Amino acid sequence: QVQLVESGGGLVQAGDSLRLSCAASGRTFSNYHMGWFRQAPGKEREFVARITWSDGSTYYADSVKGRFTISRDNAKNTVDLQMNGLQPEDTAVYYCAATIQRDASRRWDYTYWGQGTQVTVSS
Repeated sequence: QVQLVESGGGLVQAGDSLRLSCAASGRTFSNYHMGWFRQAPGKEREFVARITWSDGSTYYADSVKGRFTISRDNAKNTVDLQMNGLQPEDTAVYYCAATIQRDASRRWDYTYWGQGTQVTVSS
């Protein structure tokens, strides 16, 4: 089992930045590839970004590329999502998730999920 707890969400204005953090506990965190997803009201949960456990390679959804940065610290068992240039369309509940599958971007590829943190961007 891997337990994931997100933090750092909040209410910001368009153009502002936020940094989300996900703390992991349980099984060896460094064995898992990590991802961030988000779910807006009335919409399906969508992929945002992912990072591998081994070489730290990253991949982003087109909608956030160039604005968001995912990073991880295996020593601290954390994975962060730096979000710059936030827009109202970024408003959603953000979830971190863990998987043993490399290069996974589908929500059903991920086994463990956090409870989510709300990000609201006002115009």
